[in-house]
This record gives sequence, structure tokens and C-alpha cells, in this order.
Amino acid sequence: MKISQKRRFAFSITLAGIALAACGGGGDSAESTSTSVAPTTVATTEAPTTVPETTTTVPVPLMPLTGQPVVDEAIAVRPAIAAKIDNHPGARPQTGLNEADIVYEENVEKWTRFAVVFHSQGADPVGPIRSGRTQDINLLTSLNRPLFLWSGGNGAVTSLIQKSELVNMSASAASNGGGFFRSTDMKAPHNLFSKTSNIWALDAGRGGTPPPQFSYRTDGSAPSGKPTAGLKLTMDGNMKTAWEWDPTMMKFVRFHDAKAHVDSNGVQINMDNVVVIVCEYKFSSADKNSPEAQTVGTGAAWLFTQGTWTEGTWSRADNLSPWTLTDTAGEPMLLSPGRTWVELARDKQAVVVPAGSSVADTPWP
Repeated sequence: MKISQKRRFAFSITLAGIALAACGGGGDSAESTSTSVAPTTVATTEAPTTVPETTTTVPVPLMPLTGQPVVDEAIAVRPAIAAKIDNHPGARPQTGLNEADIVYEENVEKWTRFAVVFHSQGADPVGPIRSGRTQDINLLTSLNRPLFLWSGGNGAVTSLIQKSELVNMSASAASNGGGFFRSTDMKAPHNLFSKTSNIWALDAGRGGTPPPQFSYRTDGSAPSGKPTAGLKLTMDGNMKTAWEWDPTMMKFVRFHDAKAHVDSNGVQINMDNVVVIVCEYKFSSADKNSPEAQTVGTGAAWLFTQGTWTEGTWSRADNLSPWTLTDTAGEPMLLSPGRTWVELARDKQAVVVPAGSSVADTPWP
């Protein structure tokens, strides 16, 4: 059958429309059009946060009377013992001088006597123990109620000491607790001894922890003083004492009457620091024959440490104050950590021996 040309044209248009409709995919309605957008991920890199490092320096606890690190907290907080030790020729060799934190040498009648302070360690035994003096009150009460170990004294001296802030550990007060005993190796009155362990056991909470008495170099720096070979002193009663720097021991060693001053163990007395406190002496109100060092106020001071010496002044505002040592430039005079001997000397009783000179050949003051 033949199809006319007009009908073929109409048929072609119809097919074309169908084809276009198929390609259109569903007409022109907006709701029928679905557009899918893939999510966009943006990568970000944060700069690392830098936290600055901080260093906290925790102070090392120091023993108050030596400036050395605390090893045992119980020892650090216990009271000090201040023992009066004899220096009469019949009392030598003494026991405990090389174990003391601080030793004060005082002028007394015709001799010298030692106020020997124990805290970081003790001495069993210690002695010979002798009588106290009124000068011990102003000298030692800065230790915060120290246990005062002494044989006794006359009525006036005893009354003043009992009223002071010294804890009375006299022979009569402490003998019942095993505080004292007599040695058969020495003759009376130079044979009274004690044990620091027994005295601490008898404290019963009366003593207090001692505050520092001096300032120390704790940064490991070297002292700024002048080099010295040592010093010589002539104390009351023509007591001749010398201190010589020992570079092997790195300490000052003590001589008495030109001979090595040794303890009962045969060890020469040695110290990390020697301090000369030049002070006036007056007579005690409790005993007109007893000199009394004036240790409250101010005066000249010399510090010997690590083979050097520094000149300056000392000051104490009152009997409860520690020692303030200042050099001629107004700077603090700092001790080396360790043990200290203090000479309570009258004016012109001491002389410095320059480095390179012989201590033995240097004239006595």
C-alpha cells in the first residue's frame, strides 16, 4: 500500500517528537529535576602549639647551723645543744670539738672556755663539761631555747641562766636522767662528761629548732677574700692559738702553744670557717672576776674560709638576733657550708698571716 507524501511527512514528525520526548527524560517540570552535589572536603592543617618550657627551682632545705643539705628531717628540727667545754691544760684533749657545728672561744679567768654547739650531729661522749658564765646568755639565746649543758655556777650566775631562754641542763638538773658521768681517765674537776644523745632524750619538748646564725655561699662560688696562710691569736691568760690553712684537707687546722691541738681521738681540730669577732669585754654583774664578752652591738670582724680572709664588721641587734657580717664594701660576708669556729677576741688579740708566709714564724700579737 502506498502512503501519500503528506502522510509520510506527518508520520516523520510524529516519530521525531517521540524521539525528542525520549531524550527529554520526563518533561519540563522543576520538581522532577534532581541535582546531586558531592560534598566538598577542605583539608586544614593546624600549626602545632608550642608550650614554653618552665623550670621550677625548688630550694634545697639546709641545716641551719652549717648551711649543708638536710639529710634527716628529724635531725633538722631538733634543738641545738650548747655545751661548755673546758680548755684548761688538764682538760685536754677534749672530746666533741670536731663534731660541733659551731664553737665559740671565750675569754674567762686566766684561760679560755668553749661554748660548743651541736645540732647536725652529736658526740658521745662530750667534755670535759665546766661551768657557765653570764656571757653565755647573750651569746647563745639566739639559738632558740638551746639545751644548755654545763656543770653549774655560783648562785647569781645560776639564777640568771635559769631565768633566761637557755634550757637548763646543768649537772644537778640532768644527772638523774643519765646526763652526766665522771671519767676515770682524767682528774677532777676536768673529768665531768656527758652524751649528747642522752641530753636530746631529756629535752621533753622544751628546746626549739635553731635558726641560722650566719649566711652561707650555697651556689658553689669561690670566696672573694684575699689569700692567707692563717692567723694567730693571744687570748687572755697568754693563751696562744693559731689557725693554719691546710690545702690538702681544705680546712683550717688549729694549734695551741705551737703544737697541734688534737681531740681525744688524736685528730687535729679543723674547721671550714674561722670567724674573729672583735668585741669589748666588761666584768659580769654576777661575778666581778669574770669577763663578759659584749656580743650585742657592732664591731670589727674577720672571716677566714677556703684559704682566704675578708675584713669587715659584725652586728647583732639583740641577744635573739643572728650574726650579720658585712665586708668593707657593704656586701654580706658569706661562709662556706660546713663547720665554724668563732674567736671572741679583744681588740689587737689577733693577727692575719699573709699567703706565702710561715704561720709558725709570724710573731704573736
